[in-house]
Amino acid sequence: MPSTAPGTGSDGVAVVPGRPVPDQADPADDALKARHRAMWASGSYATVASEVIPVLGPVLVEACRPGPGDRVLDVAAGTGNAALPAARTGADVTATDLTPELLDTGREAAEQAGLRLTWQAADAERLPFDDASFDVVMSCVGVMFAPHHRRAADELVRVCRPGGTVGLLSWTPGGFVGQMLATIRPFAPAPPPGAQPPPLWGDEAHVRDLLGDRVVDVDARRQSLEVTAFGSPEEFRELFKACYGPTVAVYRSLADDPSRTAGLDAALDDLARRHGLDDGGTSMAWEYLLLTARRA
Repeated sequence: MPSTAPGTGSDGVAVVPGRPVPDQADPADDALKARHRAMWASGSYATVASEVIPVLGPVLVEACRPGPGDRVLDVAAGTGNAALPAARTGADVTATDLTPELLDTGREAAEQAGLRLTWQAADAERLPFDDASFDVVMSCVGVMFAPHHRRAADELVRVCRPGGTVGLLSWTPGGFVGQMLATIRPFAPAPPPGAQPPPLWGDEAHVRDLLGDRVVDVDARRQSLEVTAFGSPEEFRELFKACYGPTVAVYRSLADDPSRTAGLDAALDDLARRHGLDDGGTSMAWEYLLLTARRA
């Protein structure tokens, strides 16, 4: 990967010297990505990452097994849940995300921990890196939110060197977060044409189809994260209502509709009760798919 600092193309996408400037995205796609950036910058994703799902990043890093000197790319890295533990292995880590505000938070955490990483704003569907630039390309509940799955998968594979590792950790459609996203969907504005549901990345068959014969030695496992951060359905709902970008965005769209707001409150409370926060229960199981593969 070139060592010189990246510049910026005419569309605002960071460009690494040695790789041509990406083709200009169409206006509709630019507008969609702008909405995604704003959505993830709203609320406080850092709170969710650090208080609810902090162990997921280390789980993915352990599965990808980077080592000293390995070139690691964390796509849709957010605040660095996987990037920071990867850096602790001695790997040379680049963390990218569509939302610079999340990277700023991750950069501060890395500085406090004495870790050195490269932080770069980038679209997962248009990564500004040369082909075969990285030994490990990974994403922890991140790239699944890119709206065009095929484009994102093509980029993950393209920037991974032959023999390198692609590692993905994604919420499953039938697990708690997949069901939460399904619960809020009827209350949200209609998605743009061509955008695919994020939890499909938690469907093994879907991911295998996306990656195709460009990868070998696929290892896919459904696992569960035990979540004990909430003492009641209302506590869960209020934290996600305030902190989690997709939920924040839906509630903001309902600001002038108290009836539908109350309906979404009730739907999320019911979902949490059905997944463990009922009759004094405080433990929830959030299912995810952990998939690793070797670039052919």
